[in-house]
Amino acid sequence: MSETTKTENNPQTESAQNSLHRRIKSFVLRQGRLSASQQQAIDSQWPTFGLEVSNEPLDFNAVFGRDAPTIVEIGFGMGTSLAAMAEAHPEQNYIGIEVHRPGVGALLKLIEEKGLTNIRIFNHDAIDVLAKRIPKNSLSAVYLFFPDPWHKTRHHKRRIVQPAFVKTLAEHLKTGGHFHMATDWENYAEHMMEVMSAAPDFKNTQAPGHYTPRPDYRPLTKFEQRGHRLGHGVWDLIFEKIS
Repeated sequence: MSETTKTENNPQTESAQNSLHRRIKSFVLRQGRLSASQQQAIDSQWPTFGLEVSNEPLDFNAVFGRDAPTIVEIGFGMGTSLAAMAEAHPEQNYIGIEVHRPGVGALLKLIEEKGLTNIRIFNHDAIDVLAKRIPKNSLSAVYLFFPDPWHKTRHHKRRIVQPAFVKTLAEHLKTGGHFHMATDWENYAEHMMEVMSAAPDFKNTQAPGHYTPRPDYRPLTKFEQRGHRLGHGVWDLIFEKIS
């Protein structure tokens, strides 16, 4: 049976497919060149630390071999902060999601160098990973550090922090779990605050409308240190799931 025939016979399938195609992505896939060491790390470490996308929700206990709080970082870049957090907090499980393959290779290299065992990685779109692989009410926290700010007004619709995305996160966080965002774009910080303050399933861990001082567990990156020297601001927001 052709795809055309199946679609014609199933309007709901057609609607779902059209919705998927219409979804605005918050990233542009820029596949930079892998270094030899990054490729080597992928070849040697991915079978142990890589996770694939399927329609089967993960069993965290089976994946990590233990029962421990599990945290997801969306868009870990080159993995420096995620590796540092995992090294500093071995009692927690971390799942990193990143679409750019060089970053995946860089993090796998750090995992090997530091002997980390509490990280697993998806090289995929976070929206799909959340929908297909992360169980409902299972996460202790979700981190979103320095996402693409899409600073031009016409591109604001591509920012990942939107009401629909926040509703999805609420479904996957445990009650009491945290959504921690950080950005060095003041306009995006204001956007995040507006969206999160209106989200019925969350409350600000600070006073309403107030940002959070950088907690010790979020590493201070070289990029951020340089920004501080230049007088650039960084805004952290931490919201707690309340229902």
